[in-house]
Amino acid sequence: MPTLGEYTNVYNTALLILQRKGFQVWYEKANDTYCAERDGWDFMADSPTGLLGLVAIYEHKRPGEWQEYWWKEMDPFILRSLPTAPRPYDSVMKPKPR
Repeated sequence: MPTLGEYTNVYNTALLILQRKGFQVWYEKANDTYCAERDGWDFMADSPTGLLGLVAIYEHKRPGEWQEYWWKEMDPFILRSLPTAPRPYDSVMKPKPR
């Protein structure tokens, strides 16, 4: 079991984080999508956690102005070569020996 996973019980937390970052957030029922906007930069996703992820990309890239594919990172292209398992690690949920 992961320490945190995408599930509906995380949605409210994601929306509150976005609001606290200064975004207005809303739900578009017609498209079944969650939306956020701040300073003219607007985002849309299928879930609040996905929406928070898109905002994280925006905050990482810090674009000064809009241009096509401002968000794109291509080098290296790792999507098709991801490992199928992690390197060994100790989860923070694992009890520590006394």
